[in-house]
Amino acid sequence: MTRETWSDQETEAFAAELAEKAEPGTVICLDGDLGTGKTVFARGFARGLGITEPVVSPTFTILHGYEGGRLPMWHFDVYRIEDPEEMYEIGYEDCFFGDGVSLVEWASQIGELIPEDAVHVTIRKDPAKGFDYREITVE
Repeated sequence: MTRETWSDQETEAFAAELAEKAEPGTVICLDGDLGTGKTVFARGFARGLGITEPVVSPTFTILHGYEGGRLPMWHFDVYRIEDPEEMYEIGYEDCFFGDGVSLVEWASQIGELIPEDAVHVTIRKDPAKGFDYREITVE
């Protein structure tokens, strides 16, 4: 499925729609270049789960946890992971296989740890269509 969005609000709304269908143990891989809107997508997904606290990129902490919604959400940014073994130290298994939803930015960094049934979301920009344009593909 592919959806075009033309603003952060539309990207968030689409992510919120997807969140309404999320089940415990869902892992969502978020891929896209820097600045494509992965954290905007995560913010909308959190809203769709009923999480009200601010969602920020976990770039330097690798993992942020959010509770208070229909399901907990674990937001990973694994860009700085040099060895997938580092994920064991973080306790990723409790998140991936627990009662919440895991969103993983830069998932290709830890490809061998991603479950086979993970949902893959790719976000692309197309400057020819405008600064806020995004093409979001869900597989």
